[in-house]
Amino acid sequence: MRVPGFADVFVGRGEQLELFTKGLTDRRCQGFVVSGSAGVGKSRLAEECLARAAGMGFRVARATASAAAGTVPLGAIAHLVPAGADLSDPVTGFATVARRLAGRDGRALVLLIDDIHLLDAVSAVLLRQLMDAGVVRLLGTICSGAPVGDAVEAVCHGDAMWRVELAELDRGEVEELLQAVLGAPVAQGTQWELHAACRGNVLYLRELVTGALDRGALVSDGEIWELAAGPVRGTTRLVELISTRLAAAGAEARPLLELLALCEPLSLTDAEQVASPEAVTGLEYAGLVRVRQEGRRTSVALAHPLYGEVLRAGLPVTRRRALLLRQAARVEVRGMRRRADALHVASWRLAATGTADPAALTEAAALARYAHDYGQARALLQALPEEHHTTATRLMLGETLFELGEPQQAEKVLAKAVAGAESEQDELAVTMARTCNLFWGAAEADEALAVNEAARARVTSADALRMLRYCEGSMRIASGEAVRGLDLLEDMEEDINDAPDPVAWLTGALMKPLGLELVGRTGDAVAWAERAYAAHLTVDHHTLYPHPAVQLISVNHALSSHGRLAEAREVGRRGYAELARVSSTPVPQIWLAFSLGRTEWLAGHPASARRWYAEAAALARAYHHIRPLGPALSGLAACAAVLGDLERAELACAEARNYLWPEVFAAEEYLGRAWLHAARGRVAQARTVLTDAARCARTAGLVSPEALLLTDIARLGGAKKVAGRLAELARRSDGVLTGTGARLAAALAADAPDQLLAVATAFERAGADLLAAEAAAAAAAAWQRAGQARRATAATSLATAIAGRCEDARTALLTAAASGAPLTDREREVALLAANGSRSKDIADVLHLSVRTVNNHLQHAYAKLGVTTRRELATVLERSEPHHAPAPRPAGHDIGDGAPAASPPPAAGFAGRTLRPGGPRPPRRPVAGSPK
Repeated sequence: MRVPGFADVFVGRGEQLELFTKGLTDRRCQGFVVSGSAGVGKSRLAEECLARAAGMGFRVARATASAAAGTVPLGAIAHLVPAGADLSDPVTGFATVARRLAGRDGRALVLLIDDIHLLDAVSAVLLRQLMDAGVVRLLGTICSGAPVGDAVEAVCHGDAMWRVELAELDRGEVEELLQAVLGAPVAQGTQWELHAACRGNVLYLRELVTGALDRGALVSDGEIWELAAGPVRGTTRLVELISTRLAAAGAEARPLLELLALCEPLSLTDAEQVASPEAVTGLEYAGLVRVRQEGRRTSVALAHPLYGEVLRAGLPVTRRRALLLRQAARVEVRGMRRRADALHVASWRLAATGTADPAALTEAAALARYAHDYGQARALLQALPEEHHTTATRLMLGETLFELGEPQQAEKVLAKAVAGAESEQDELAVTMARTCNLFWGAAEADEALAVNEAARARVTSADALRMLRYCEGSMRIASGEAVRGLDLLEDMEEDINDAPDPVAWLTGALMKPLGLELVGRTGDAVAWAERAYAAHLTVDHHTLYPHPAVQLISVNHALSSHGRLAEAREVGRRGYAELARVSSTPVPQIWLAFSLGRTEWLAGHPASARRWYAEAAALARAYHHIRPLGPALSGLAACAAVLGDLERAELACAEARNYLWPEVFAAEEYLGRAWLHAARGRVAQARTVLTDAARCARTAGLVSPEALLLTDIARLGGAKKVAGRLAELARRSDGVLTGTGARLAAALAADAPDQLLAVATAFERAGADLLAAEAAAAAAAAWQRAGQARRATAATSLATAIAGRCEDARTALLTAAASGAPLTDREREVALLAANGSRSKDIADVLHLSVRTVNNHLQHAYAKLGVTTRRELATVLERSEPHHAPAPRPAGHDIGDGAPAASPPPAAGFAGRTLRPGGPRPPRRPVAGSPK
């Protein structure tokens, strides 16, 4: 399968292309040489340069040097030499060639020569003369490190030759290229995996992507592309390219390459036991291995990860077994002095024979898990014979299976570990792991709390009981019982070194910031989250299995709610990059992606938020981690609605309704449905959905979520109804978004443009761009209603400038600034419904108004917008809110006129459910002790 457009996408080379263009206009420049490793894109860049030269009016020509043509004088450029030219007489022959190639306008011929290092000496000498005479401008490519003859060296160097060393693509460029080729975002983990596999080599990347598409290993769920689990493999063409390169190593060096493919990195001492020092040096010079000095240790590894894939694929089973066992024996003879030696030896023996010493397997598994290599840890632990399993090994395996997204298997293993627990410490450790798996992995909150309660009856020490209380407090907070959870965590030590159990402390410290944020103490939440992350980095504990970056979920969430959105974004992306590099940590990746989606949503960047929500949902599906699926899909739906992709929003809403929702995500639960209603023009229904959500949040005592929901109600025309409650919440919260949201509602209710502009400034300072743009737009509309045209224009300009950062978001408050229409909230609501094809009677039924009142509002809207028909109304509103996609109506269908509105049919969800906007949702199973 050909990757669509891969060869046509030109990424990250604009600077070099502009340099070439500058050289064409500089008489001092005789040529342009592009160097770089094989497959890095030299030829592609040269082709772009040649096309640029042709576009500027230069004559162009091509020549391809090769090893075969290099054995024949003028073999590469013979087609440029005129028939009959006698080059045995250098002076006459050169003049003949120069006359043939000279242009009538005096412009030089731009000549592209690929692989110029293979050019024969006679061609190089003639080319040098033509360049010196100004007849030819050279455009050449050369492979870095390739041997170059003296004649070609003279052509390629000198002050008049401009050179560019083309580097491999960095990860950002790989992301840009993949998105351009595949037409949709690519999951961060997939980007890391592909970049690590290709090392920025464009040719290798193309073959990897092509191979993955052909095998169905690179798939899209309609939102994001993601690689399936398993090794990254390329095409047959890629294998042939790499095999040819490896074949140049020779027979003496081949055994070392094979051993490196299985056991890299090797010490230089081990490498020189397999191949001579001269052979190792030859491999390094050929670019097949890299030799690194780290302190007193010198190591040897393959120069590219794909070399190992190709070598391993060609190794017979018996040869593989022999190489692995010999290397294991070498390390054992040395006494296994290095910390990782136990892991390596056990892994090699397991791969060679299918078994290994039980003690070695256990030690190796602990090292693998400690390094967050959960896939390797699982393989080692599952190879351990049943009679050699202990409570400790079952605990390790259960924790590992949880991290790999296998909660049911983890529960089976951990239940066995409980039965074999011989000490209170064992009981506590297994209970912590089991409740974590049940609550977060299996989404069985009631059962997790029951397990925790049962353990309380079996332990007696005060420290163990306190740790179990912290465990319960964490689950209560995650279940939306923030006040109760914080009470249970009240006496947590601020310093981890004072805690009897660091794992239990870190578990509580992970959730305590969320509890503090939920009740409005966002400053304390930030402080606790940052303290927990710093503590996690300092702990060196073999029973500590989560990656330290898991604490950045809390840091990101707390910073966002505190109104420090730029910091939250930076922290979240840094944490996600750490987790993506450790490919076997899906659970924290899912939650951090979700938290980043929330950050971007609050920042008013719906396209970025949608991409993160989609990543969270895709990972959650892949690893059967259902707890975050509902919130992620609802957030995705809200983003899609604000961006105008109503079909996708409806599908995401439908799927989200199939999952259980913990109360802690009350805000996210209703976002998708509310903003889908708003995008359809059903603003009153959107407010109703949000009001129900705010009531749930209020009942649970969730200050920050309630404030966000009420702020959305104010944005959708309900400011007067929520301003009082928002003011009350602002007094109970130190969150910038809560306080500024209260100011927004008050300013909207009072129609006070000066206050709205102040609010816009505050939101912009916090990084909440869409809210800032909306506040400025509302100020513009208020000034316009007051007859202050100059001030209205200034506010509109500010709103437009800020909205430029909002990724094409369109909301009701932005409509006034975008269209210049001084519509009231009710007029805008009626106009949007009419533009979407609803009859006046239908609008009246939805808004609980009389038909006459609806028609009066439409008359006012027509007058203010300068239109006379619903078709014109739809056109005007579509310019400001294009996602409404109003249905075309015949000319002459005026106020009160028209056929029945064509309501869209209910959309089937991804899981086959039907969305009923505003309708009842499936009953949830409440967490034990949570508000019903």
